[in-house]
Amino acid sequence: MKRDVELVVISDVHLGTYGCKAKELLRYLNSIQPKTLVLNGDIIDIWQFKKSYFPKPHLKIIKKIISLATKSTDVYYITGNHDEFFRKFTDFELGKLKVCNKLCLTVNNKKAWMFHGDVFDASVQHSKWIAKLGGKGYDLLIIINNLVNWFLEKLGKEKYSFSKKIKNNVKKAVKYIGDFELTASELAIDNNYDYVICGHIHQPQIREVANKKGSCTYLNSGDWIENLSALEFHNNEWKIFYYEDHKHILKEDDSEEIREINNSDLMKIVTQFT
Repeated sequence: MKRDVELVVISDVHLGTYGCKAKELLRYLNSIQPKTLVLNGDIIDIWQFKKSYFPKPHLKIIKKIISLATKSTDVYYITGNHDEFFRKFTDFELGKLKVCNKLCLTVNNKKAWMFHGDVFDASVQHSKWIAKLGGKGYDLLIIINNLVNWFLEKLGKEKYSFSKKIKNNVKKAVKYIGDFELTASELAIDNNYDYVICGHIHQPQIREVANKKGSCTYLNSGDWIENLSALEFHNNEWKIFYYEDHKHILKEDDSEEIREINNSDLMKIVTQFT
């Protein structure tokens, strides 16, 4: 039985990279029936895309998104830095699928402002090659981390995240995250938004931010590399969904409803756009 959800926001899936948890994301998407699905950037990783590596589980995610958009779900694809190529197709619409750089929606009679968040990242804006190099380094770190966690699981021990350890203990990383959240929130307050919803920093969060001009709710959907998280709005409430907390009740991959889209045909579409 699928859960009805009014609004779901996911970001930073990074399809086409070794760190992507496509199988887990597909299990999550197969468990819900969202009225609106917002893909908030870095869904397909164009920076690190290789025709030699785009496995079936990654293709199934694209199939699932197309399947939702051809049925009853409004799907918004907000472009990020890793899929910035799609910014050429801003305002493109295919059925219920729309491509945009930012999105404004009314949620619970309140104004929600959604964008990926790379606009705040100086390394992306001014030294793109450094950002790309960092992306490759991050991907390698995730590969090594996955190998370590495989051994830890075999030994019956808890998984360990190298990236989270770095983010939580390196002062510059902690400051960057704090500055990111504060900047996004202050801009939202200045523009009279009640919610500001981002991705990019792979740090799931829901928190209230206030200053002399007003207040807003800052939300971040996290990622599907490490946190395996999404934002859900239902019954007048925002929640962060964590896959690890629910994986025991999610069904295994059941893709019968999306088999009508041929894998080879879909791969031709993906390579055409990249």
